Amino acid sequence: MQDRSEEDNPLFTESEFVANSNADYFLQYNDVVDINVSTTSPELNEIFGIAAGDQSLRMTPQGAQDGGDIFFINGYTLDENGMVELPLLGEIKLLGLTTKQAQAQIESELKAYVNKEDFFVRVRLGGVRFSALGEFNKNGNYTILQNRISIFQAIAHAGDLTTTAKRDQLVLMRQYPEGTKTFRIDLTDERLIASEFYFIRPNDMLYAEPMKIRELGTGVNFVQTFQLAVTTLSAVLLVLNAIK
Repeated sequence: MQDRSEEDNPLFTESEFVANSNADYFLQYNDVVDINVSTTSPELNEIFGIAAGDQSLRMTPQGAQDGGDIFFINGYTLDENGMVELPLLGEIKLLGLTTKQAQAQIESELKAYVNKEDFFVRVRLGGVRFSALGEFNKNGNYTILQNRISIFQAIAHAGDLTTTAKRDQLVLMRQYPEGTKTFRIDLTDERLIASEFYFIRPNDMLYAEPMKIRELGTGVNFVQTFQLAVTTLSAVLLVLNAIK
């Protein structure tokens, strides 16, 4: 370790705070939601088909098996009409609602059968699902069991971008109730932190395009490109010598 002047060589530098975008997420087709209803009343538990001694109702599809994505197995997927079907309540439309609004909607339906003070409802997203294609080290579909993840966390889950990926032209395809939109994102721009694209949304698809060097079939770095050029030149010389 060396004794250095703080004025000439600061130990660290820092940027100004950049506020994150906290836009609400509205449920869409194919989203998986985890719905939990709790009660302390044995009579209510019996109505909902709860085993004696179990104080909570975990709404899960009949015949669910252990294994796989726990939220996909035990949660509810919004169908093509944006509906979910719950025990006793039947079909409820959650399309276009936030999780808080979906909770209020289910509570409103429950009030026809249960007093407000006798139940508790919780609704949350069943993780964040996204796809990573193109110049990622690990292409594939991913499910992160968190309420939200940043775009950089998503890239990390996919093994980071390759050295030939266009980091200033990442393609993001995002679903909306009206359809799908495509955006090009500059990962090197600090303004990304305050944008609506900093946090990944369920069913987002990320596509990393290759730089021209990959499109031309050359190496991913200078050494590989140089080796390829030498090999090509050697092959050409051998052909010319054979012709002579």
